[in-house]
Amino acid sequence: MNRASNYAYELLYVVGIIAISFSSIFIKWSSAEPSVIGMYRLYLTILIMLPLAWKYRHELTQHSARQLLLLFASGVMLALHFLLWMSSLNYTTVASSTIFLALEPVLVMLGSYLLFKTKTNRIMLLGMGIAMIGTVIIGSSDLALSQEALYGDVLSILGTIAVAIHMLIGKQLRNNISAFAYNFLVFAIAATTLAIYNLIQGYRFTGYSSHEWGIFLLLAIVPTLFGHYLFNWLLKYMNATAVSMSVLGEPVIASILAWALLKEALTAWQLSAGIVILFGVWLFMRHGKE
Repeated sequence: MNRASNYAYELLYVVGIIAISFSSIFIKWSSAEPSVIGMYRLYLTILIMLPLAWKYRHELTQHSARQLLLLFASGVMLALHFLLWMSSLNYTTVASSTIFLALEPVLVMLGSYLLFKTKTNRIMLLGMGIAMIGTVIIGSSDLALSQEALYGDVLSILGTIAVAIHMLIGKQLRNNISAFAYNFLVFAIAATTLAIYNLIQGYRFTGYSSHEWGIFLLLAIVPTLFGHYLFNWLLKYMNATAVSMSVLGEPVIASILAWALLKEALTAWQLSAGIVILFGVWLFMRHGKE
């Protein structure tokens, strides 16, 4: 991998972090059920990708039984992540859930070592440690201790485990499947999983205002195509743990966006901790490429 490629991957990585950071902002603007938001977010993403589907028609339809099983598992895990993480925000604070989201790169790192024998050097561990310290500082400033908050924290933990599994499966499948085919199929499976859940729960599928549809579309374009799609593409060229470290940068950018767009308070202490997190993510990323 030459230096120009390194810089290109780093730039795309930063673009992905910024893109997924808009997710919580858009979700706060919506009044729809979290599972409905996730469903239409993914279905609209598929609709945008559809014009290119014919080009990848053979890759979309020709898979071994093992690949189909892994694709199904990855899609279901992504759906669970969306459902659990979005739902957790209704019960606990963003700051509290941030601590548990920090577990994702740790889980992915352990899974990568066990499944792919991916080694982690000392500088990568140092970067992860620095980022997680900053994350804990932000989260501990607003910990909620009520029973309702505890329920939200559990949802956040389960959502983090789900997205870690999704990331590990994606790392394995992306070695043989293009980013387009992988994302198209996984997004379709995840969206359909959420649709079945919405049907069982009796949530309405229609009757949403143009404002809501606009939010669904923004979620499809910004955090999904320029975020999740991009990270799944990078899985072929970067360490899976390095890609998963993006989740630690998301709360920092999201907090800045919330301050600018939602007029939410942003203290100097939170901003300083955010800089620590971003430095840790950068350090890990620089030494986590393959």
